[in-house]
Amino acid sequence: MIHKRLRPFNTKDTYPEQKLNTDLSQGVVARGTMVFLRGQVSQDLDTRESLHVGDPRAQARKALENIKMLLEEAGSEMAHICRIVVYLTDIRYREAVYLEMGEWFKGVHPCSTGLVVPALARPEWVVEIEVTAVIPDAA
Repeated sequence: MIHKRLRPFNTKDTYPEQKLNTDLSQGVVARGTMVFLRGQVSQDLDTRESLHVGDPRAQARKALENIKMLLEEAGSEMAHICRIVVYLTDIRYREAVYLEMGEWFKGVHPCSTGLVVPALARPEWVVEIEVTAVIPDAA
């Protein structure tokens, strides 16, 4: 394993009362060049069009698609994400968003912080996901 994941866990064990299934860690010791991505939302990065209005899970999926694309453009990949910060405009969206994230972070175990905020930059956006990743040093 390239990065040392500190105390990896799955949310289904930590939050048994919820239907979540996301691989996370308490911390990550990363090796390589850092990549900081701006918080991503459900927006087409070419046209700037907002997508999936009213659907938190679909908005999370589009944000994660943007993250994947940007990391690949930087020379990294989803497996090298070390930290995520999730911003929600309503705590009721948490389950839908984290279920979607669980599909994207299987086996990755980033450390994660989730916040509920009053609003994002546009009123139709209900989730924003920010990541820090690395481009690993050559072995």
